[in-house]
Amino acid sequence: MSAIPNTAAPVLEPVLEIEHVAVHFGGLVAVADMNFAVHEGEVVSLIGPNGAGKTTAFNVITGFLRPTKGRIRYRGTVLTGLRPHEVADLGVVRTFQKTSVFDTNTVFENILIGLHRRGRCTAWETLLGLPRVRAEEKRLREEAVEILEFVGIARRASELGGALPYGEQRLLEVAVALAARPSLLLLDEPVSGMNPAETSSFMRLLARIRARNITVLLVEHDMRMVMGVSDRVVVLNHGKIIAEGPPAAIQQNPEVIRAYLGHGVRGEGAKRA
Repeated sequence: MSAIPNTAAPVLEPVLEIEHVAVHFGGLVAVADMNFAVHEGEVVSLIGPNGAGKTTAFNVITGFLRPTKGRIRYRGTVLTGLRPHEVADLGVVRTFQKTSVFDTNTVFENILIGLHRRGRCTAWETLLGLPRVRAEEKRLREEAVEILEFVGIARRASELGGALPYGEQRLLEVAVALAARPSLLLLDEPVSGMNPAETSSFMRLLARIRARNITVLLVEHDMRMVMGVSDRVVVLNHGKIIAEGPPAAIQQNPEVIRAYLGHGVRGEGAKRA
């Protein structure tokens, strides 16, 4: 008798695990008891009202805050207690709610700054001007051009980062994050301040980022984007997860509608808070 083939979908292992994480600031509870996971290749969105704990969650994951309790693991490595640069060295890279680019450096120089943190040459080799240094600099400059072309702002390479329109500053910040070669990219309100056309363009960029085998955790208020790009949505309210699931289920969840989305919300009509 021939064996019956196993047609079940493969179970994806979580790459990021948030386990019973709480964050207290004195008597204020920013995050109460947060549990969720992000799996390889997913786009997961973390949504909720202002003050729900979303950016606090990002800060804890990336080492900018230490949790009051709980544990965070990335590919089996405990992140809790690591400093931000140590978390980034593991491939967990973030952008910020407020745009953080090097205003007085050119767009091209912004990318080079991001790339140089991965440089292999020592300070002595750089001072001596060894051939290896020149070869590495050439490679990094070529990679900077490729990244700028990838995000769509190569034409701005010689302009100052601070002189870019706001939407393109957001793209530059993503480009700097990509220069760190993330395997998990955390995007904190990346389309904040963008118009609908810019948001649609960013959604296409996100699809290209995903095609590079980069897993994405997203905080965003633009529900058209969230519902259009997410595999799963995690909803926070008052520091607690009140719902988790695919976008279609989240849009129909009565508790989410009451707490955040509002009545009558459907995809395109979801509010932008």
